[in-house]
Amino acid sequence: MKILLLGKNGQVGWELQRALAPLGNVIALDRQAGNGLCGDLTNLPGLTDTINRLQPDVIVNAAAHTAVDKAESEPLSARTINALACDIMAQAARRSGAWLIHYSTDYVFDGSGDTPWLETDTTNPLSIYGATKLEGEQLIQQSGCRHIILRTSWVYGARGNNFAKTMLRLAKERDSLNVIDDQIGSPTGAELLADVTAHIIRTARQQPEASGIYHLVAAGSTSWHNYARFVLDYARNTGLALKVGPADIHAVPTSAFPTPAKRPHNSRLDTAKLESTFNLTMPDWQTGVTRMLDEIL
Repeated sequence: MKILLLGKNGQVGWELQRALAPLGNVIALDRQAGNGLCGDLTNLPGLTDTINRLQPDVIVNAAAHTAVDKAESEPLSARTINALACDIMAQAARRSGAWLIHYSTDYVFDGSGDTPWLETDTTNPLSIYGATKLEGEQLIQQSGCRHIILRTSWVYGARGNNFAKTMLRLAKERDSLNVIDDQIGSPTGAELLADVTAHIIRTARQQPEASGIYHLVAAGSTSWHNYARFVLDYARNTGLALKVGPADIHAVPTSAFPTPAKRPHNSRLDTAKLESTFNLTMPDWQTGVTRMLDEIL
């Protein structure tokens, strides 16, 4: 099996290089691909030429314009990467019979209510980022290619920056922290996303009817505030010296941190469809975060 992986140096892309390796020949590209290949999603002709040249059995798109606030001021760039490039991949996959695996986001919803979102729930993005990711989903579906779209949220990895690392750094520097408590979601490890993706590819290639949209997050949910408390409590129990004590992590509303792009308050995603289709059980979010903390502390 030949797998084309785009976005190899992102948090998810980095883990995918490991997880996909046993499945076959993985050609992993980033924006500076070289060898006449193009992994730059802003270069649509180059992307088309690369896919046509490689003729992969599976395209895994882990690249995206993920700078949520920046997307508000550069909507054309966000749309090119998050939507138009997806159309290029989908049309190529349809012509060749390849599978397209693509990652999307809870930002396609408006974050209302307090129940986990189903794949069939009405979308209503609040931001340019969410709108372009939704358009990408729609273009893939309309293409008629065999596809798996995985919506996820609150992604972190041991490699690169993440919320936990930021909290640990600030807790060493400051006497108190203000952390948002009215946004609820499931911290989801890039490692989990990559391992589940590999399992899905193996299964889906034998089950064409599995094509569709799925929600993929760790089990359970929490607020950013409780997430921060979990991280700092764990670090403190390992002996890490922190200036911030348990009583110094203050819960504040989203309005305390104004941003150009609106964030959804409810980022919970229901994973029942994914678990039943692919015979999986999602681990709780604390398991992955603990493993990541063991790696970085």
